[in-house]
Amino acid sequence: MKFYAAIAFALLLAGATGCTRAKAKTTPDTPALDVPPAPPRDVEVPESEPPPPMPLPQEPARNAPPRTTRNPSSAAPQQPARANEPPKTEPPKIDAAPAVEPPKAEEPPKPTAPTLQTTPAQADVEVERGIRATMTRATNDLSRIDYRVLNADARTQYDTAKTFIRQADAALGRKNLEFARTLADKAAALAAQLRGR
Repeated sequence: MKFYAAIAFALLLAGATGCTRAKAKTTPDTPALDVPPAPPRDVEVPESEPPPPMPLPQEPARNAPPRTTRNPSSAAPQQPARANEPPKTEPPKIDAAPAVEPPKAEEPPKPTAPTLQTTPAQADVEVERGIRATMTRATNDLSRIDYRVLNADARTQYDTAKTFIRQADAALGRKNLEFARTLADKAAALAAQLRGR
């Protein structure tokens, strides 16, 4: 046991002495280089003096339109004073009576625009009668159909035809004959399809 301890101690001493002897060389062996002095500068001096700078032209006066502000209590923006502008003189104010506006003549009421009609007035009655006949035919066809035996698609068509008939009646009330005719024709076609099943 003492033998192993002695070996370990010897190795420890050998390692410690080896670390202390290794040092880096910090001083260089080569001599320092001499830097030559900078060459003299040759600066050319201009023979004549440069011309004096040109003065800037004066800016013309601008007539800015008056600004309208949203808040009447806010102060108006101030204009900067111009150095070369002569002061403005205002003419003396003369008290004059305010001008009275003449009363405006009442304008006659404007005529309302006439309703645009695609058919002559006499033919409107005949067109409306034909539309009502189509609506009645569609209503009669729908009344002969048993709603309870219809499938989901057929029920949707039945409800759509009923809606078209109501809308056509409303369009007739507004004298929109073309739209009423289109709706009545669609309702009649749906009712005929459902009745033929």
